[in-house]
Amino acid sequence: MPAVPEGFARAYRAQQARYPAAEPAWQPVHTVYVPADRFSARTVAEWGDQALSLVKAHLADPGSLAEVFGVPDGLAAAVHERLLRKLSAEPVDDLRVDFEDGYGVRPGPVEDEHVDRAVAAIAAMRAAGTLPRRWGPRVKSFADGDPDRSVRTLERFVTGVVAAAGELPGGFTVTFPKVLMEPYLGQFAEVLERLEAGLGARLRFEMQVEAPQTLAFLRGDLNESLGGRLAAAHFGVFDYTAAIGLPPHEQRLDHPACDHARHVMQTAFAGTGVELSDGSLAASPASDLARDVHGLWRRHAELVRHSLRHGFYQGWDMHPSHLVSRFATVYAFHLARYDAYRERVRAWEERRPADGGVMDEPATIRTLAAALRRADAALP
Repeated sequence: MPAVPEGFARAYRAQQARYPAAEPAWQPVHTVYVPADRFSARTVAEWGDQALSLVKAHLADPGSLAEVFGVPDGLAAAVHERLLRKLSAEPVDDLRVDFEDGYGVRPGPVEDEHVDRAVAAIAAMRAAGTLPRRWGPRVKSFADGDPDRSVRTLERFVTGVVAAAGELPGGFTVTFPKVLMEPYLGQFAEVLERLEAGLGARLRFEMQVEAPQTLAFLRGDLNESLGGRLAAAHFGVFDYTAAIGLPPHEQRLDHPACDHARHVMQTAFAGTGVELSDGSLAASPASDLARDVHGLWRRHAELVRHSLRHGFYQGWDMHPSHLVSRFATVYAFHLARYDAYRERVRAWEERRPADGGVMDEPATIRTLAAALRRADAALP
C-alpha cells in the first residue's frame, strides 16, 4: 500500500485554510460613500427618496425601463417591480462614512467633531432599524504619512458606536485606502487586533487597490498572513488610472488597464473568500431633464454590465441616481438567465441532457449553482 507522502497533511490543512471554497453568501451589490461632514441619520432615506423621485419622473413604467436599459419587454415588469421595492425598503446595501478623499484634510478637532456626529447618526439609524446590512468608515491611508489621524478616527468611531449603541452592530467593516506598501496591511491588522480586545467583537477590513504597486503583493495567502482579517478588496479606478498615467478622458472603469487590474485581483483572491468590488462612475445627471437623466443611467448601466461580465458583482455608487441604474442592471442580469441556469442544474442532477444539446462539465455546474445562489441573495 503506497505511503502517504511526507508533509501532505500539513499542506492539505494549509490548502483548506487558504482556499475554503465557501459557497457564495450575501454580498452587497454596491457600496455608497458619503463624506463624513455630509452624513446624517437621514442620509440613506434621503438617497432612497431621491432615487424614487427620479424613477417616478423618468422611469414611470416597465416600458420606460425596457427602453432606457435595453431590458427585454418580458423581463422589464419584474425588474421594475423589484427596483421600486428595493428603493422603498432598502436603498443602500453597504454604507461608508468617508474620512478620506471624499472628505479631505481637516484640522484634528474638526475631524473629531465629524466622527462624533457620525457616531450619533449611526446609533440613531441602528435604533430606527435603518442601518444598512453593511456599514462602517473609510479612514485615511497610511500612505498619506499620518497614521495617527487614521487610527484616531477609527478608534473614536468604533468606541463611540459601542458606547452609544451598547455593542458594535453587525455588518461593521472598515475601508483602508491607498495600500501602497504591504507592511501597511499588517500594521492596520494589528490596530484592529488591539482595538477589538476591549470590544468582544471580531474586526475585519477591506483594502483598496488603487495603484499598480499594490498588484505586486496580492496573492492567495495574503488574508492568511493577516489573520483572516481581510474581508474584501475594492478597486479604485481614478487613483489607479492616474497612477499609470492615463489621460483624464480615459479614466474610466471599462478601460483595458482596469480590466488587467481586476483580473490580477481575481487571480490573487480566487477561492480565498475575500470579496471583490469594482469602482465607480464619477458623474451625475447634468440636469433634471429626461435626456440627461437617461444618458447618465445608460452610461452607468454599461459600466455595471461590464463589471458583472468580468465577475465583479459589487461596485461603488456615488450619487442617488446611481441606485436606479445599479439595481435595474443587476436585477436584469440575474433574471435574464435564471430559469435557463436552473434548468441546466436540474438536468445535471437528473442525469438527462439539457435543452439545446448543452453538455455541462462539473465545474460549469458549480458555477451555475453559484450564480443561482448569488441571484437569490441579490434579488429582493
